[in-house]
Amino acid sequence: MSVEYVKTDENLPPVAVVERPRWTPVKIVIWVAIALIAAIGWVMVAFVRGENLSATWFVAAAVGSYLIAFRFYAKFIEWKVCRPDPSRATPAELKDNGRDFTPTDRRVLFGHHFAAISGAGPLVGPILAAQMGYLPGTLWIIFGVILAGGVQDYMVLYFSMRRNGRSLGQMARDELGKVGGFIASLGILLIMTILIAVLGVVIINALAESPWGVFSIAMTIPIAVFMGIYMRYLRPGRVIETSVIGVALLVLAIIAGGWVHNSPVWSEFFHLDKTTLAWCLMIYGFFAAVLPVWVLLAPRDYLSTFMKIGTIVLLAVGILLVNPTVQMPAVTEFASNTAGPAFAGALFPFLFITIACGALSGFHALISSGTTPKLIEKESQARLIGYGGMLMESFVAIMALVAAVCLDKGIYFAMNAAEPLTGGTPQGAADFINNSLGMSGVQTSAEFLDQAAQDVGEESIVSRTGGAPTLAMGMAHILHNVFGGPAWMSFWYHFAVMFEALFILTTIDAGTRVARFMLGDALGNFIPKFRDPSWNVGAWITTIVMVGAWGSILLMGVTDPLGGINTLFPLFGISNQLLAAIALAVIFALVCKSGYAKYAWIPGIPLAWDLAVTMTASWQKIFSSDPKLGYWAQHFAYRDAVATGETSLGTTEGAEAMNAVVRNTFIQGTLSIIFAAVVLMVVVMALWAAFKALTAREPLPTTEEPYQPTRRFAPAGLIATKAEKEVQAQWDKLEPSAVEHREHA
Repeated sequence: MSVEYVKTDENLPPVAVVERPRWTPVKIVIWVAIALIAAIGWVMVAFVRGENLSATWFVAAAVGSYLIAFRFYAKFIEWKVCRPDPSRATPAELKDNGRDFTPTDRRVLFGHHFAAISGAGPLVGPILAAQMGYLPGTLWIIFGVILAGGVQDYMVLYFSMRRNGRSLGQMARDELGKVGGFIASLGILLIMTILIAVLGVVIINALAESPWGVFSIAMTIPIAVFMGIYMRYLRPGRVIETSVIGVALLVLAIIAGGWVHNSPVWSEFFHLDKTTLAWCLMIYGFFAAVLPVWVLLAPRDYLSTFMKIGTIVLLAVGILLVNPTVQMPAVTEFASNTAGPAFAGALFPFLFITIACGALSGFHALISSGTTPKLIEKESQARLIGYGGMLMESFVAIMALVAAVCLDKGIYFAMNAAEPLTGGTPQGAADFINNSLGMSGVQTSAEFLDQAAQDVGEESIVSRTGGAPTLAMGMAHILHNVFGGPAWMSFWYHFAVMFEALFILTTIDAGTRVARFMLGDALGNFIPKFRDPSWNVGAWITTIVMVGAWGSILLMGVTDPLGGINTLFPLFGISNQLLAAIALAVIFALVCKSGYAKYAWIPGIPLAWDLAVTMTASWQKIFSSDPKLGYWAQHFAYRDAVATGETSLGTTEGAEAMNAVVRNTFIQGTLSIIFAAVVLMVVVMALWAAFKALTAREPLPTTEEPYQPTRRFAPAGLIATKAEKEVQAQWDKLEPSAVEHREHA
């Protein structure tokens, strides 16, 4: 292995260590073994049929594929396009203000980034898509993240870093022109509103009328604040120590949640309905978005990451030990029709928009150009955080899918069918599944569903849509066989609900903060003061506007007569993937303008696929004559019924509910048209910018900031190498005056 020490100041130790490992026979054997394990896993998952398929093969196929992708494909992108410079200062160092821009330990930042991108999407989408069988979702989750999701997250982070942490909307304006930038910024803000609102619907569906879950989640806020103060003032730099304390407090919060659940007084206090929870969520979103990142956002995200990665790894270990049998077939009847109870629509295109965050998510581009580039210490850390963080999220999606397809099919469909279909009762769910589901080989009973609810300490599990309760049920069924036995099923269920809700909250607070940045950037084009990240008044104004926007959609979703998640999630999926199209289009143009046009296929291939999927889905949601599928068909059907004086239609009862459907479908249908039009315009402008770059005689200018040397050191990977530890020791021995010179020179 060759080692190069990079220095930018002769009076200071090296600022980076560049290590170039060589291939050895042992390494070759290891990578061949990894490839073989992945290949065997894929053969079993994709080709072997029967009733006894082990869930273990999903773990083998996923982990092997991820390791190969990170080592080879992500490295190829780094070599050919991104080319990080370890001697270059990042925005976190150059614009450090202690609030939004601040150099952050790569372990904490990986935690923040992973927690911020990995909210409800990798949990909800795969579980809903399980109604189509296990194979389509598995293929898209793994190959989608390797070729599309990881590419987007990594390259957006890199290009934003090189532009002082500018938001995606501002990069679009800078590179595509004022018109293209305005259209992109408007579309991004509108899409962002929908994304945060739907994430809120998911968390509220999981926590509504559950004192155990509400208490546990509420306690994570003071725990995170304590961790932030502990790491900044009490024990600076003690990341592992702080994490151990935080995880211990979280486990205590879950155990205490059980005490609250059994207390007549406290149970009533924390027994909140959906509307009350929605207002609580909006208040939390405001304060989390305006407080300095070290107070709540970063420590909460880091704590959440320990919980989520630890829990998912625990689930993977449980799968390996229990070796559960997959219950769902490889492909079901719902893959070829639009009658699925969890969501309407055939496999193409709706599987690819339902499974969004686990494979490709536009929301990630907002984090990669929002908080993360303002916190990263070194450009060399971008592959780990951007591409690696996305691979980890994809693994979460695979584990969610496995947990769902290993459940009894009756329990799965009882939990994921909307309340209008089941009536919200075990008997209604049993009648629907046995008589109206439309899938062969699925039978259940009210007694069976009642017992399943009692096993996990809930009054009912019927129509607990949103994915989180289903994943919690699947995890409880697997983990109780390893830890605790049947008596622990309720603990594992509420543990899973807590950690899911915790992660969704981190996405909401990070998303609101990013939305605040984007709105500030947009307003800054007219009132420059809004671009100042240290202007508190501007931060408060933009945060209030964005919280009000997504909060109004959230309230609409939690009171929707047709079931908020069932009607909003298709719009969530489409808008999320349309946002990915905007991000990939901007990347495509930047790659061409940066002189790497021969590698434009790296973002170009996922862009073309994403456009095919999203435009087909948008067309069907806008123009389909099937009221179950098309927003406008549903809108006109209910509007005509209201006009003739009818007070019920299908499963909707009451004049107020009828009018709510008319209003909601109008909003959703209108937004579908706006989103599709905006994305098409942005893509056309990006292609035009790329064409001009390809035909220009000289390279076109970009808005990349000039090079400035760094005066900081940080390891490139999660685990520091021997050489990096030696250099870190040199920095640790510096006198305080030298450190101050390093930071402020």
